Amino acid sequence: MRKEWLEKDYYATLGVSKTASSKEIKKAFRKLAREFHPDNNPDDAVAEARFKEINEAYDTLSDTDERKEYDHAREMGYFVGDPGGHQQYVRVEDLFGGQAPAGGGGFQDLLGGLGDLFGQGQRQYQPRPAAGRNLQADLSLTFHEALASTTKTINVDGRRVKVKVPQGISDGTKVRLAGKGEPGSNGGPPGDLFVRVHVADHPVFERSGKRDLKIEVPVTFSEAALGAVIQVPTLDGVTKIRVPRGTQGGTVMKVSGKGVETSKGTGDLLVTLRVTVPTELSDGERELLEAFRDERAPDNPREHLGVT
Repeated sequence: MRKEWLEKDYYATLGVSKTASSKEIKKAFRKLAREFHPDNNPDDAVAEARFKEINEAYDTLSDTDERKEYDHAREMGYFVGDPGGHQQYVRVEDLFGGQAPAGGGGFQDLLGGLGDLFGQGQRQYQPRPAAGRNLQADLSLTFHEALASTTKTINVDGRRVKVKVPQGISDGTKVRLAGKGEPGSNGGPPGDLFVRVHVADHPVFERSGKRDLKIEVPVTFSEAALGAVIQVPTLDGVTKIRVPRGTQGGTVMKVSGKGVETSKGTGDLLVTLRVTVPTELSDGERELLEAFRDERAPDNPREHLGVT
């Protein structure tokens, strides 16, 4: 049982009910994460703290098994204090040698166990090794930093921790650093550190899955109608693609090997062609288009819809 689970109401943090579905929890998290993201609130310590609380709550409630444990802990867990004013968590199993009391003693047995815990009975409580709790942190990367293998340093509870970022990491991915969480107690192992990566948008490219990239490229009406060879930007320069004659707006063309490079391979660049329409025409251009329209008058592209 984690101490913070009894101290923090993760449902209230995300503004959802205890019976909220996974979809409702995800929707609430995304809304709050955008609102309090450090990029939208520079040098705002309050927003940064709120952002960490939101991520901590989502990390627990988005995991089905961990959410069940959290709900159970909120229902069954409690603190006890010793005569010295120290607090710790107590479970019935800890008071009775790893199992609940037998024989129907119920509450009286529990009271006796608590007495033993603090030296008021014959048995003395021996604290067991306890693992340190897992910690959460956030790391912001530029679009290009996410595409290259890099190492970043972040501050966690006053410590500086190095985070090795895998090549081609996606936005929202968690990097687990074993043993970098809170130290254990009574000889227990340390917890882990989970770093959630936030990748900034690119003005031109967009990620599609883990390895592919998407880009929208405008083409003129004449290029789409007559066909053309055009240049398309890539991550490492420029490439050329052939636009087939009669290409329709929205057509997607694949450029192999020009996506994101990862340890499992390199993706493709998916080029969506958008046909542009001029907003202004010269007299000569208008006459040519009107002649083209009249020539194509019998054609009705909306015939399948039953309209003219």
